[in-house]
Amino acid sequence: MGEIYEKLLRCHKSVKERIKFKPKVALVLGSGLGDYGKDIRVEDTLPYDQIEDFPVSTVPGHAGQFIFGYVGEVPVVCMQGRVHFYEGYPISDVVLPTRLMRLMGADYLFLTNASGGINTDFGAGTFMLIRDHISCFAPNPLIGQNIEELGTRFPDMSEVYNKELSAIVKQSAADLNIDIKEGVYAQLTGPSFETPAEIRMLKTLGADAVGMSTVVEAIAGNHCGFKICGISCVCNLAAGLSLNPLSHEEVQAAANAAAPLFKQLVSESIIRIGNI
Repeated sequence: MGEIYEKLLRCHKSVKERIKFKPKVALVLGSGLGDYGKDIRVEDTLPYDQIEDFPVSTVPGHAGQFIFGYVGEVPVVCMQGRVHFYEGYPISDVVLPTRLMRLMGADYLFLTNASGGINTDFGAGTFMLIRDHISCFAPNPLIGQNIEELGTRFPDMSEVYNKELSAIVKQSAADLNIDIKEGVYAQLTGPSFETPAEIRMLKTLGADAVGMSTVVEAIAGNHCGFKICGISCVCNLAAGLSLNPLSHEEVQAAANAAAPLFKQLVSESIIRIGNI
C-alpha cells in the first residue's frame, strides 16, 4: 500500500469517526458559491483542520470545510473551499478531497469554478458547461505508483465530462431561462494570472476559458470512477483581451454577482441528477 493511499485512508477513517452520512453527489464550490451551504438543508459540517492529515485551504473566500446535507432530497457533500496546487501542496494533496468524497460513497462529481474568458463571445458572468479540458503545467495527479484500489493505471479520458449529466445541466438551464455556453476549460498552475502570450497559446489550442483548478480534480475523479460534470463562471476577460489589469478582487466580485443564478442552476441540476 502506497503512502498516498495510506494517507487517504487515514483521512477517511477520521471522517467516518465524526460523520455518519452517505452522499450521492459531491459538489466542489468555486469562487462565488462559497455561501451555497445556506441554500441546502445542512445535516453536519466538518472543518478540514479536524480531519487527520487533510490539507487546509488558504485562499480568501474559501471557508475550508465539508458540508453534508440535502439539495431537495438528494444527499450531497459540498467542498466549501478547494485546495489549489499554487498553495504549495503536492498534487496528491490537491486531489485528496476528490478521492475522499468518492470513498464517502458519492457517485457523481459536480465541479464549479471561476475563470477567465478566452472565447471573446463569453462576457463576465457567462456560465460555461465544461465539455472538455486542457491541462498545462500542472502535474498529472496520477503520476507515481498507481492506486489500484481506486482505478486502472491508464484511464481513458475521452469522455471525462459525462454526456448524460451535461445534458441534465443544459436542460436545467433552459428550464430556468439561464443562458449557458459550452466550451473547453484549461488549467494552469497560478497563482499569477496568465500572460497575454499564454492566452494566445491557449486560444490556439482550443481553450475557451482558463483557471487555476478543476482539471486535476476531474482527472483524479475520472480515475476513481466518478461520473463528472462541471460549470465554469467566466468572471473576466483573460490577459491581453481586456484593458484592465487582472485581480482576484475583480474575479470575486463578478463571481458574487453571478452567484444567485449559479446557485439556482446548480441546485436544479443536482435535484435532477438525484433522479437518475
